[in-house]
Amino acid sequence: MKVNLLDESWPIRGTFTISRGSKTHAQVIVVELLQDKYVGRGECVPYARYGESIESVLAELAPLAVKIEEGLTRQQMQSLLPAGAARNALDCAYWDLECKKYGQRIWQRLAVAMPKPLITAYTLSLDTPERMKQAAIENAYRPLLKLKLAGKGDVERVAAVREGAPDARIIVDANEGWNEALYLEIVPELVKLKVEMIEQPLPANNDSALKYLPRPITLCADESCHDRRSLPHIIGRYDMINIKMDKTGGLTEALALKEEAEKAGLKIMVGCMLATSLAMAPAFMVAQNVQVVDLDGPLLLAKDREECITFNGSQMNIYQDALWG
Repeated sequence: MKVNLLDESWPIRGTFTISRGSKTHAQVIVVELLQDKYVGRGECVPYARYGESIESVLAELAPLAVKIEEGLTRQQMQSLLPAGAARNALDCAYWDLECKKYGQRIWQRLAVAMPKPLITAYTLSLDTPERMKQAAIENAYRPLLKLKLAGKGDVERVAAVREGAPDARIIVDANEGWNEALYLEIVPELVKLKVEMIEQPLPANNDSALKYLPRPITLCADESCHDRRSLPHIIGRYDMINIKMDKTGGLTEALALKEEAEKAGLKIMVGCMLATSLAMAPAFMVAQNVQVVDLDGPLLLAKDREECITFNGSQMNIYQDALWG
């Protein structure tokens, strides 16, 4: 076994803005595992919100190269890296290699039904109400829109989008940008605007108020949810969790988290960082039969991989094994 670590940059179509800032490129790391004639690949996105960077993730992965070359297994690797981007890329590369070695698709390795196409949300970047309305008009044909919000002016933003896309379902993501007072002010207005879900309204380290605040709209934990260890904190504060591969540390933990969360009565959203189809492919499997799919990363890029997931509007189609799994 040999290991390659690749640092890649993919241009975004325009600028992508959330409450924490803007970006024009998606910075990803790809892990390649090479064994005989087979190559397994996995992609991750280091995320500064969780103290990650390209440099830090490469530094986490580099020392494992020798152990991998000596035969470290996917199961053994789980305890050597924390839940996060580094373990995600490596875990997904192991799964891809396993599929290629056994000549099976990922659903066959998992012993589950062949996946079906999915309808993904499409994200409208944080902007002025006028610009978000224009973006809504341009994407009004999409069945589900996700709006990036920030706090002040959010009701105006959502109202503008609702005017621009009157028939679309709408979910919103505050990215920890609200406080308790804003929550109480904004949520009743979002009910009137038929918003179906609010993602992470309060900071992850200060969300205890959600235990007693009214929840007329489904609340989804994003930054508050990483792996199964997050669930005791989440239950009673949120109705749904957002499973992202870069938070769980790979497909292995993502599937385990999904199963345990469903047993606890939580609804499931499967989301993504801004990345290529290589990162979406494992998440596509986790996103089967969930309430909300948010895997639009490739739609927001100016360019995707040559072997990529194809989209019919907002419908994600089943990918070929040349991409992954």
